[in-house]
Amino acid sequence: MAQNTPKRKIKDSVFTNLFQDKKYLLRLYKVLHPEDSNVTEEDIKDVTIKHILVDADYNDLGFSVGGRLVILVESQSIWTLNIIIRALMYLIQTYHDFFKRTKQNLYGSKKVNMPKPELYVIFTGEKPKNPPDIISLSKDFFDGEKIAVDAEVKVLYQEDEGNIIGQYIIFCKVYNEQRKKYGQTKKAVTETIRICKNRNVLKEYLESKEQEVVDIMMTLFDDEQVLEAYAEDIKNNEARKTAKRNAITMLEKGRISVEEILTFFPELTSDDVKEIEKEVMQLV
Repeated sequence: MAQNTPKRKIKDSVFTNLFQDKKYLLRLYKVLHPEDSNVTEEDIKDVTIKHILVDADYNDLGFSVGGRLVILVESQSIWTLNIIIRALMYLIQTYHDFFKRTKQNLYGSKKVNMPKPELYVIFTGEKPKNPPDIISLSKDFFDGEKIAVDAEVKVLYQEDEGNIIGQYIIFCKVYNEQRKKYGQTKKAVTETIRICKNRNVLKEYLESKEQEVVDIMMTLFDDEQVLEAYAEDIKNNEARKTAKRNAITMLEKGRISVEEILTFFPELTSDDVKEIEKEVMQLV
């Protein structure tokens, strides 16, 4: 059953896979900079933060353009201003990697060369009322005060079949609709692909990598279900701890007997009752 369940974060996975292809990455850049018609695939370098062997932060997409621009793009389905802070952290790490890669001395007297940064978030969820085009650390966290370090993130949320960013947003919306109809199932995945191809949304990508896209969108473990199970386990453990404390108190006051514990506290187990009885006996 688990093998027929798609990842809750499928949009991020498809996003990453889509723009690993420089052909589509170039199209994304030209949406952001339509005036820059001379840029080619050779001018674009992937600088996405990748931590394969360690548990660390990584971003959705980062690329440099001719050594003069560094562009970081995040795909976000839930509206949160915290993306500003995350984008700033990703940018610092990207610059750290850049200076190390280019062997520039940050402690020397010579001013280092660095590409100009641009930060974007592609928002694919339900839009808040009057969504802003730009969010910033200063404006949204410090009431517009002048601060030592600021970061501005441009928000992209327009559905548009005429460009690859707008098509990606449409793809996400279609999946959300299909998930509501079919749940987190393979049917929702295949219907999303079929509808998008019929609408000419990411059609070239979906046709050339259809099986790969299906594989990406399907997973042996549903991340959300795992997290929900973990949260439920924590909740249950806390409830059991509270019940055990209350049972001990009631036993000490003589309000219930050991035999009545499971009647009054059904969340406990027989092993819990044995532990409670042992603990109470030690206190006597």
